[in-house]
Amino acid sequence: QVQLVESGGGLVQAGGSMRLSCAASGRTFSSYDMAWFRQAPGKERDFVALIGWSGRYTYYADSVKGRVTISRDNGKNTMYLQMNRLNPEDAAVYFCAAGAVGRSNYLSPDEYDYWGQGTQVTVAS
Repeated sequence: QVQLVESGGGLVQAGGSMRLSCAASGRTFSSYDMAWFRQAPGKERDFVALIGWSGRYTYYADSVKGRVTISRDNGKNTMYLQMNRLNPEDAAVYFCAAGAVGRSNYLSPDEYDYWGQGTQVTVAS
């Protein structure tokens, strides 16, 4: 079992930056690929970014590529999402997720075993 807790959400002006954190406890954090998803009201939960268990590989959704950086510190059992040049379309509840290494369809929420409760990101235009 892995427990995940997100933090760092809030209100930011369009064009601003925000860093989200995901703290993990329970089973070995470094055994999992980790990802961020987001869900806006009335929409599906969408993939944002993934980082491999060792941090050596990352993947990003096209909608955030170049503006967002995912990272992790296995010594601190924590994952991060640095978001820059935020726009109102980025507003959503952001969730962190943990899944087995090397899942084939990392874009799908169904591939992940553990989820945090989410943190709200609001972007004011």
